[in-house]
Amino acid sequence: MRAVDIIMDKRLGKELSREAIGFLIGGYVAGDIPDYQVAAWAMAVCLNGMTAMETAALTETMLVSGARIDLSGIEGPFVDKHSTGGVGDKTSLILAPLAAAIGVRDPMMAGRALGHTGGTLDKLDAIPGYRTQLTVAEFRATLDSAGFAIAGQTKDIVPADRLLYALRDVTATVESVPLITASILSKKAAEGADALVLDVKYGSGAFMKDPLEGEKLARSLVDTGAAMGKRIIALLTDMNEPLGNMVGNFLEVEECLDCLEDFSKAPPDLAEVTLELAARMALLGGKVTNIEDGRALCAETLVSGKPLSLFLKNVEAQGGNVRQLCAMRRVYRSPFTATVRAARNDYIARIDAWKTGHAAVILGVGRNRASDTVSPVAGVQLHKKGGDTVQQGDPIMTVWGKDEASLAAALPQLEAAIEYAPTPPAKRPLVLKELVHA
Repeated sequence: MRAVDIIMDKRLGKELSREAIGFLIGGYVAGDIPDYQVAAWAMAVCLNGMTAMETAALTETMLVSGARIDLSGIEGPFVDKHSTGGVGDKTSLILAPLAAAIGVRDPMMAGRALGHTGGTLDKLDAIPGYRTQLTVAEFRATLDSAGFAIAGQTKDIVPADRLLYALRDVTATVESVPLITASILSKKAAEGADALVLDVKYGSGAFMKDPLEGEKLARSLVDTGAAMGKRIIALLTDMNEPLGNMVGNFLEVEECLDCLEDFSKAPPDLAEVTLELAARMALLGGKVTNIEDGRALCAETLVSGKPLSLFLKNVEAQGGNVRQLCAMRRVYRSPFTATVRAARNDYIARIDAWKTGHAAVILGVGRNRASDTVSPVAGVQLHKKGGDTVQQGDPIMTVWGKDEASLAAALPQLEAAIEYAPTPPAKRPLVLKELVHA
């Protein structure tokens, strides 16, 4: 069997056998098949897709490429949440301690920035001392003590996905339903979660631009997960505009802390998506019997202050400095800053998520290459969003770049992200649809 023949078959749209997929992925992990051949195969998959059998085979092959986390001896239930990626999408940092506060443990295997979308690990890296590379023993201990643990993949946990994840980011092969499905579910099966709530994004700032494509991905995830014995609920949510008011690594940590301290002051879009996801974590965790009770339980728990306490406990457990974190709020910013102001008197139709995310990468929030480092202090604060009125000269965004050049390059794109309208824009539902396995 040769890698070039497997690439050729997929380029021609043929269905690959389990053996062929196992040969390619196994050879890649072992170092016998080079990046460039796997990149060519990934592009062929991106263009021609995969059958349900191929997707399942890829997921299982990736899962068995390394070790799994054993959670035996820790009291469950274990429910995780995963987002397919967006701009300003920081709900994990609120949901994990919230779930823990209602008695649902969250073993979270998170990722880094991918394309124009932010990464949970990059946000947490902005906390002084916080460690996202944990041994299995450290992961288990943190999960047991704080109720949740958030870590990246080690070289032993699903190494196939760790390698493919970085490769897809820099070869324009991110937007592929089977590749996304296998990436997400192999990690989630390896981390030990019993059930999973998925936030599948669609819109300009998502990998799936069209809601029908988003639904196709959600269905693939739900059905493939069910075949693996996982209970999954997927929500199809709007990502045409950044979620919340902050886009950037430390900025988003700060916004989550604000929400945990006083959820009544959370941006309405962030609050709504967070509660909808949390309610379903409560349902899958057996804490409630319906979504309405889940929303009520989670809203009540947020007011109690327990999620904030558990968030800070997790920070300490994973090596972070809580005192320094609190002292950095409102002041940990890049010195390279500017304000984007309204060009005219009008309504804001929306702040385009893709353009904002792309500009954020230029600012230093994300990566152009897998080897790039990200800036913890770069980002964008939105003062206005879709539906707001502005007068010419009103501040719409405050912007911070990693340096003067990145700031200058990003500002025109951020100005172009602002869409004006003479009348109030129609309100779009944030949660379009719920999908479960039939």
